Amino acid sequence: MPSPYKLKDAQNWVVKNLAEYKKKEPAIIGFAIDIGGEVVGSVGVHKIVKSHQAEIGYWLAEQHWGNGIMTEAVKLITKFSFNELKLERVYAYAFSFNKASQKVLAKAGFKFEGILKKNSKKGDKFIDDYLFAKIRT
Repeated sequence: MPSPYKLKDAQNWVVKNLAEYKKKEPAIIGFAIDIGGEVVGSVGVHKIVKSHQAEIGYWLAEQHWGNGIMTEAVKLITKFSFNELKLERVYAYAFSFNKASQKVLAKAGFKFEGILKKNSKKGDKFIDDYLFAKIRT
């Protein structure tokens, strides 16, 4: 997620999602989180075409943290992934230091699968990712 998030970033996100939405088999499906007419976050699924699994991603404006919004959004995108996209496995990464994101995934029924050492790079620093997944039951 770009930081700071500028109007141009939002415009690019909308254009990218609209282009994907028009495809027969979109690889990315994104949903905005709207509170009172204001977009305060998003949740989406990045599906590898012709695969049984997909990665989910999400973000939420800081002033809305701690209210259960993202846990509910993750539950909804997971249900959508299983029911509408017919996936068998959904997974997500959380930075090793992002305890709040790890909690969101745990509360949404995801299980911790392991640590991917230096899997992400932010600026000039490498970061370990925690891998969480949920399997269709």
